[in-house]
Formats: sequence, C-alpha cells, structure tokens
Amino acid sequence: MAAGYAELLGTRHVARLLTGTLVGRLPNATAAIAVVLFVRAEGGSYSLAGALSAVYGVATAIGQPLLGRAVDLYGQPRVMLPAAVVSALGMGLFAAVGIEPVALAYLAMLIAGLFTPPLEGGLRALWPGVLGREERVHAAYAMDAVAQEVMFTVGPLLVTVAVALWSEAAAVVAINLIGVLGALSVVLSEPSRTWRSAPREAHWLGALRSRGLLALLGAFFFVGLALGSITVASVAYADEHGGDVVYGTLMAAIGLGALIGGLVYGARQWAGAAEKRLRILVGFLAMGYLPLMLVPGVVTMTVLTTVAGVFLAPAIACAFIVVDRHAPRGTVTEAFSWLVTTFGVGAALGTAAAGPAVEYGGVAAGFAAAGGGGVAALLVLMATQRVLAAPERAGRVVSASENDRNGAVEPGFRTGHQA
Repeated sequence: MAAGYAELLGTRHVARLLTGTLVGRLPNATAAIAVVLFVRAEGGSYSLAGALSAVYGVATAIGQPLLGRAVDLYGQPRVMLPAAVVSALGMGLFAAVGIEPVALAYLAMLIAGLFTPPLEGGLRALWPGVLGREERVHAAYAMDAVAQEVMFTVGPLLVTVAVALWSEAAAVVAINLIGVLGALSVVLSEPSRTWRSAPREAHWLGALRSRGLLALLGAFFFVGLALGSITVASVAYADEHGGDVVYGTLMAAIGLGALIGGLVYGARQWAGAAEKRLRILVGFLAMGYLPLMLVPGVVTMTVLTTVAGVFLAPAIACAFIVVDRHAPRGTVTEAFSWLVTTFGVGAALGTAAAGPAVEYGGVAAGFAAAGGGGVAALLVLMATQRVLAAPERAGRVVSASENDRNGAVEPGFRTGHQA
C-alpha cells in the first residue's frame, strides 16, 4: 500500500502538484470552520454563521464550473492564479470588516467564493499527462482522495491553533495567504503551463449535457449536505462538551476515518463497474452518518465520527472515475469542477439548514440532517441506475460514445486530456 503511493509520489511533478493543490485548496477546505469561529467571536449567531457560509458555498458553486470552463478554454495559469488572489482579497475584506455592516460581510463572502480557483478539477485533468498509464491514474485518484482527508484532518487543527495563537481574523488572513502560495506553485509547474484540454464540441451546457454526470452530481449534492450539517452540528456539540478542542477533535476524527478508508481502498485494483461500486460505498457512508444522532459522550462520539468517515474517501475516489467516464470530451476540468461545485452547494445548504435545526431542535437535530443527506444520496444513485449504467463490457473493447470516446474497457479511462 505505502510502496504504491511512494512510487507515485516519486514520479516527476506528482509531489509538487499534489502538495500545491492541497495547500491552494486549504482556504476552501477550512472556510466553514473559519467562518463559524470568526462570526462567533464577533458576537454573531449560528444562523448568521450558517448563512454566510451558505453564501460562500453557493458562490463557489457558481464560480467553480465557470472557472473550470475557462481553464479548459484558456489553460490553467491564466485563470487559476488571478482567481486565487481575488478570492484571498475577499476573505481579507471579511476579516477586516467583521459582521457589521452585514451587507459588506455577505459581499466579501460572495467574492471569496466566486473566485475560488478550480485547483481540484485542474489536478485531475493533469494526472493523465503526468502519469500516463490507466492504473496509475486511478491509483492517483485514490491517493488524491486520501491526501484531501489529510488536509481536512489538519486544516481544522491549523485554524484552531491559529486562533489560539493569534485571533480568528488573523487565522482567516493567514490561511488565505498560504492558499495563494499553493496555487502559485501549481501554475508555475511544467505540466500546468503546458496542459491543454482536448478539442470540445461547442455546446452551452458544456459538461452538463451528460445525463450520467447529472445523476452523479445529484447524489453528491446530498453527500455535501450531510458533511455541511456535521460541521455546524459538531460546533454545537462541542459547545456542550468542552469547546473548540472537542470540535477540532471531531473534525480530525472524521478525517482520520476517511484517511483509513482511502488507504485501504487505494491499495487494490477493483473489478466491475465503478457505478455499481459507488452505490455500495455511498450506502455504507449513509449507514455511518445515522448513529451520530445518538449524540453520546465525547469518547464514543469521536469513535462514531471516525467510523462515519471511513467510506468518504473511497466514495470520492470512485466518483472521480465515474466523472471521467461520463464527461463529454474536452470538458474534463469543467466536469470535475461541477462535482466540486455540487458538493459545495450541498455543504453550504447543509450548514445553513443545520444552524436553525440546532437552535430549535438541539444537537441531535443537526446530526439528523446529516443522516438524511446520506440516505438521500443513496436513493438518488438507486433511482438513476439506468442512467449511470456502464456500457456492456466483458473484457472486450466497447464502441466509442460521448461518454467513452476511446472505446476503453473498464474503468473507462480516456486519453486526450493532455495536448
């Protein structure tokens, strides 16, 4: 397992691209906790924190596919770095003005979210050109998901440490400055500078003309909603059980669970259709969220959040393969950005819904929203089995189509993402 990841990281450009992308995405990954902690420090309510996070998430949802399409058309450096700088300026404005006047706080969140650079989708577009072989690219998808969980484990701890050492405002500014440096590292690399998208068919819907992609996005909207609900519910739980340290512990625990699950998942090659495997993974993911409604003591709750995270990274890694199978040619960055976007919209609405749920129904109601999101994601995948069904394959090459342009055998890796 470790040897396989070490081999990938030893490949030229891989460590730099992965590290730069993770660092560049740190502001987005920590935005929820940073906003909640900052608003609370300014005397704001959970509902206001949830609403500001929702604006940020919705703005990110709008900006990611638009910026992803721009990347497919104009390349990564000309889009990624300017977007990262503007997004950081938006968060800097939020840290400077606080929550009064509230309209300016909302504007700052809008700017920060709208210009969040599509680094995640951009990285997946670079893997085929950097790694070449299909099995190495799929291993990179799993490694990518694992690395994200490391970031989501470390990110909340970094924020809480920065708050303890300085202040909530200083934490917001520092994290976003670091994010700009990560984006800079990526766009200055050779693969990013030379990458060009495959030729694409002109269509105003872009990647969204794929029904399979739409079905996947519907499912991951609810996965995002579940995670967004957990973020706010965990803050409320921590307030009753020991404060910010408990919150950081719970977030680290769910990240640790996802890290373990991702390492195990990426240690082997999986046979069969990725779409069917994704339904199974999301089913287990939903089952892991439901026990959180019991809101037990801190030790038990930490164990439950760890278990709840186990199937997250495998589900994300499997979703990457499904996106690659169903995205129309020439829309790879946009398609991956739509996945990030939909996930972000769900997370934003989850935080917005969990705030009032906690205030009026208690901590258990906040975690109930998470369980409901997981179940809804599974139901979407079950209802769209035919749309997501892989082309018939029994060890033979299948005919080319919009979603499998090169007639590849399972799991449908396509070349042509790298000019």
